[in-house]
Amino acid sequence: MFFQIKEIVLWPRNSALTPRRVQFELGKVTVISGASRTGKSAVIPIIDYCLGSKSCSIPVKTIRNACEWFGVVVKTSMGDKLFARREPGAQRSTDEMYVLEAATISDIPTKLIKNSTASDVRRLLDELAGLSNLDFGAGESRSGFEGRPSFRDLSAFLFQPQNVVANPEVLFFKTDRHEHREKLRTIFPYVLGAITPALLAKQHELKQLQSELKRKERELRDAEQVSAQWVAELRARVSEGQELGLLTPPPGKELTREQMLGLLEEVVKRTDVTLAVSSTTISEAIRELNDLEEEESKVSFTLTALRRRLIEMNRLRESTSNYHEALRVQRDRLQLADWIGQHRSGEESCPVCGGGMEPSEAKLKELKEALAEFESAAGVTFEVPAAFDREMQRVQTEVNETTEKLKSIQLRKVALSRRSNEASAQQYQVKKVERFIGNLENALHLYRRLGEDGGLRGEVAQLREQCHGLTDELRRENLEDRKRRALSIVNNNAARLMPLLDNERPDDPVSLEIGDLTIKVTGVNREDYLSEIGSGSNWLSYHIAVMLALHQFFLSLDYSPVPGLLVMDQPSQVYFPKKLAVRETETPEDPQLKDEDVEAVRKAFQVMARVVESAKGALQIIVLDHASREVWGSIPNIIDFEEWRDGVKLVPLEWLL
Repeated sequence: MFFQIKEIVLWPRNSALTPRRVQFELGKVTVISGASRTGKSAVIPIIDYCLGSKSCSIPVKTIRNACEWFGVVVKTSMGDKLFARREPGAQRSTDEMYVLEAATISDIPTKLIKNSTASDVRRLLDELAGLSNLDFGAGESRSGFEGRPSFRDLSAFLFQPQNVVANPEVLFFKTDRHEHREKLRTIFPYVLGAITPALLAKQHELKQLQSELKRKERELRDAEQVSAQWVAELRARVSEGQELGLLTPPPGKELTREQMLGLLEEVVKRTDVTLAVSSTTISEAIRELNDLEEEESKVSFTLTALRRRLIEMNRLRESTSNYHEALRVQRDRLQLADWIGQHRSGEESCPVCGGGMEPSEAKLKELKEALAEFESAAGVTFEVPAAFDREMQRVQTEVNETTEKLKSIQLRKVALSRRSNEASAQQYQVKKVERFIGNLENALHLYRRLGEDGGLRGEVAQLREQCHGLTDELRRENLEDRKRRALSIVNNNAARLMPLLDNERPDDPVSLEIGDLTIKVTGVNREDYLSEIGSGSNWLSYHIAVMLALHQFFLSLDYSPVPGLLVMDQPSQVYFPKKLAVRETETPEDPQLKDEDVEAVRKAFQVMARVVESAKGALQIIVLDHASREVWGSIPNIIDFEEWRDGVKLVPLEWLL
């Protein structure tokens, strides 16, 4: 994939200032040399952020405080493209992006307004890379480690930041994180060409066919289990048909399966099965039963009214009797006044105090008057007339008659229900025959479907044949062998570069282990992983050799989705003396290299220039380093656009004022 950086662009927050443009040479080694704290290590995060990274790793404070937008102009086989992204502020990232596409982009807008999103840019980059839309889980995983390959996954081959370029534990960009590490392991055979989009499509097809085959086989097993019980069920159905009077098996020996099937087939074809009891018969019984229930309801209502009337009359008689009893009690109590009046002479004195009893005379008089009034009123008290008893007797008679009528209706209902149930039972028997014939017809249809010419068995056989064919085809492709051959080419490329670099074991075979994402070096007596080998110069040499070897391999393919781009940040750091601390007010000095260190760094640049030259413009390398022009200036194919020293930085000083 032709995809190289033309320039990176920074837009200031101050609209009165012009954008900062840092240009690079296509198909060459472009070096930005500079002192510490000039912004060199921000170049990789800026490019990565503008190419759709999920988070922003651009250093905070100086650079992010001064810039409103970050952008990168890339040259592709489909013209130039500007990808710009807004500084995220307090967020981890922002989705706001600006995209400009043209045959050639020379003029940069001074003011940007969002016209795209990071998601749209990632989709565009996937299309530019020609990546497959199929995932590595054969349709069972649409995301995660087995998700489809994306342009973002390819960044592992594009960047070697300062913390990776000579790291004994981490070989590829961002593989210190578990999710990136696992995804890179998954896509590695794809980027090596061991798994092509066509083979990936065949793997998907095989997986789908296998899934369909399992489903069909499960259905066939279930159906065959039914078929295995078929003979026993046939005998049961023949016996049931015989009980229903639908068939008469021939006497003698036990029937064969074919004979039983023949008898049952005749039952299904019969048209002389008729109803012994019509639905009309049952409907008439039900209609009569409904009439009786309606009559019962009316009689029951009448009986209820008569019983209520009888209860009320009984209550009236009882109330009259209670009233007369109450009058008698009151009369008896008031008659005491007559008795006292008969025994008093008028000269009696109080037996307690001896005083006269004149005041009691008035009270006694009041009682006598009350008695007289009561007797006068009692003479006109209501008495129950004789007609009441006659009416009560009539109501009692009607209650008895209505009760008898209700009982007779209920007896008729019971008899009618019994007759109706007998008719229902006869009709149920006929319905049972009909259900038996219907179920039998379905069962015979299932058996025919499971026969030698059944469609399900043929579908299973066809799917098995297709799966075997695809499996054989994939086996002939021998994916593991293709992967081994690809890795062998990469390892040979790295082995040719190792003697040209500064390392202690230039002739020992190098092996890229994609399972562990590291390097294994084979010595005389043992095999050593990169983390087991000492010295920063060795780590740097293996990183450079393997990354360049991979790009050489990618360029040798008919088509590779990996861009011909490699950005390395400070590869010469392993030769600089370490200063443990630097005060904020102190200006860091450029490290001084010894002669042998200069030669070692020069070897690294010479190897990069050599690989770029052999790529004939298809590979671009950008190096951000402390090393000055004196180290690499005379090497062919190495271009120096800028040197960030003496106040020259990524962010212009006037932006900070």
